[in-house]
Amino acid sequence: MARARFRPLTLGSAVAALAVASTAFVGVPAVAEPTNAHCGTETGGTGTSAWIDHEELRRELTGLEQRSHGRLSVDVVGESNRGREIWAARVGEGDRVVLVQSEIHGNEKTGTDALVSLLRKMSAPTPQAQRLRENVTLVAIPKMNPDAAELDRRGNDRSWADVVADFPQLDGAQPAWNYYTGVLQGDDYRDRPGFDVNRDFHPLLDYIPQPADFPGASATPGWYIHPESQAVRDVYRDLQVEFGNVDVFIDLHHQAPCYVVDGTNNWVTLSLSGKFIDIENHEHFDQGYDLDAAKRATLAAYDALQQARSPFSNISLYPQNIDLPGTALGSLALNGSASVLFEVRGQTHSWGAKKRGQLITAVERGVMGIVEAVADGTIDELDADRYDDIPDRG
Repeated sequence: MARARFRPLTLGSAVAALAVASTAFVGVPAVAEPTNAHCGTETGGTGTSAWIDHEELRRELTGLEQRSHGRLSVDVVGESNRGREIWAARVGEGDRVVLVQSEIHGNEKTGTDALVSLLRKMSAPTPQAQRLRENVTLVAIPKMNPDAAELDRRGNDRSWADVVADFPQLDGAQPAWNYYTGVLQGDDYRDRPGFDVNRDFHPLLDYIPQPADFPGASATPGWYIHPESQAVRDVYRDLQVEFGNVDVFIDLHHQAPCYVVDGTNNWVTLSLSGKFIDIENHEHFDQGYDLDAAKRATLAAYDALQQARSPFSNISLYPQNIDLPGTALGSLALNGSASVLFEVRGQTHSWGAKKRGQLITAVERGVMGIVEAVADGTIDELDADRYDDIPDRG
């Protein structure tokens, strides 16, 4: 399939003239949440309206681009299965590259708000922002899976028939193992099926889907059968051509709300990880895999969050006994990027908009910690062995 081409973000003149207000954040408490506080597992309203939707993101990015006076650019890098734009915002001229994406799962939304705030700060006419721009090129895809985001669910909006229409060679093959056609987490996929797009990545960026590779499994690579994953792949591949390497790749996710930091009674604010594959199972795909670099990048986020007062210090290590080469993190790690996972507390189906401001700020601080460490070179000086000292998720 043809690669997605970058094209500028455009709007009608009336919309383009809108002044985009800064995102307002809820104040952050100075003390940890009481250990007997409700952890948010009740069902009910998800607070979807509290989060940036597709059209609101269009206005936010347009406003940021206009006010930046050339410091930030926004491009359409692809379209979802239902024709919604997938945007990438770029700021900075440094020769070290950080690529970050959010909402690969549409009910995991804090990263989008955090990236809008981060882009606003990095494109500002301030000495700190100028220093970062001189040393880092940041590329952010703030809503990677817009169809899922609009439906407020994990999977995209795409049928197996849609896949076969795009890849006729798959006619007669079994549907992919990550194809949702029933009920998942309260979301009904029977009438509008979809896929977990975060199992559609392959370490070989020029891979062409083959019938023999279906239905696949969790421990095998994906196929790039979805326009959403293809868009990210193409952005990544273009950056490789331009810079030779993408230094850090960050993927912003959510997890269940009720974990605690091991050895404490504190609810986990977010979990971090730099390990997603067992390299011995995938050495034939190794194109520069560097686990220590991923650990150092993870530590840069962890250290930045530890410098803040609780609850931002309630950080745990995501479970390490996983092997997921079909994820964006696993595939791009095998391509030589230091890949870092953020798993924020609670998804919209279980947590809604609770603690919204706190969680958005935690994500932004963690990502900014990585960007700053890349910019000043301190990321290369971190002791990767300290990664194992991050407390486990209890």
